[in-house]
Amino acid sequence: MTLVFAVGSFEIRGDAFPGLVVGDDVYDLRAILPGVTATSDLFDRWEENLDTIATHVGAPTSTPHSLSGLRSSGELRVLPPVQPVGVFIAAGANYREHIIQMSVAHGLGSEGASPEQLRMEATAEIDERAQVGDPYVWTGIPSAATGAYDDIQLPDFGTDIDWEVELGVVIGRTAYRVAATDALNYVAGYTIVNDLTARSLVPRDDMAKIGTDWFRAKNQPTFFPTGPVVVPARFVADVSKLRIQLRLNGELMQDAVADDLVFDVPNLIAYASSVAILRPGDILITGSPAGNGSHWKRFLRDGDVMEATITGLGVQETSVRGPSGVLPPWQASRAARVAT
Repeated sequence: MTLVFAVGSFEIRGDAFPGLVVGDDVYDLRAILPGVTATSDLFDRWEENLDTIATHVGAPTSTPHSLSGLRSSGELRVLPPVQPVGVFIAAGANYREHIIQMSVAHGLGSEGASPEQLRMEATAEIDERAQVGDPYVWTGIPSAATGAYDDIQLPDFGTDIDWEVELGVVIGRTAYRVAATDALNYVAGYTIVNDLTARSLVPRDDMAKIGTDWFRAKNQPTFFPTGPVVVPARFVADVSKLRIQLRLNGELMQDAVADDLVFDVPNLIAYASSVAILRPGDILITGSPAGNGSHWKRFLRDGDVMEATITGLGVQETSVRGPSGVLPPWQASRAARVAT
């Protein structure tokens, strides 16, 4: 029987270390693989390193930390699992039902169309794009990442902060011009990413011909809760069967299976690598299922708690903190134009 394990990054009393996770036990990988001081060090010999780790799982030679015990005591911080954090290569509008919901919520279609007509128009557009079009991909910056149990900080400019739980695909090898048929060979593993969005900052009314502004809407601090762990691809038999869920204050808001993707993981990698060089540690996030705040007409507030899960990849639990009330200098100098 294959012993399933995951890897992650942790900090205990100021000491950050790469960890092996088996159930509730966390082992310091520095004791298992000398020279590995961060999870990114694993990528050069990813499969060989996993084989070495597997021998420790079967016959541990060190004493583990208790993940739940240290978390409850406040001694442990669970960091984004890949350290240092790579670039987020993010697919937008990539779940069929999510696209349809957003089209209806925002009236994206023929003028005066009914909700049912908007659904039909969106469905036809999805089918055509899947056959002859390209994925829509943008990038997120590492400084926006935070751990799976860290607080979410609502920003001081931008409103309607939305949730989007997504499957994260961790790139394990440099990928450029990769064919879809070979793309999964470039995947190290999978994780959970909640791709937060300040909806009010997406449009640029002052530059309508340019369109949307994903930099300011997506890249504010804590807008990419990531982890808690990376589960190696060898333990995920069929990505399309993974179930993705998000609960807000205990209420189920998102619930989908990854087979609703318009462009699946191999095709996303093939497309992204046709444009850019993907590096080990970069995380491809595959799009949000239906059920975000725009659909429910309900956005994040101070005191909210989100719980995000994907089959076999662990659980994120993040609490929401309200804005500080102090605008950054740039927005303060243009306060009359800042959305509040």
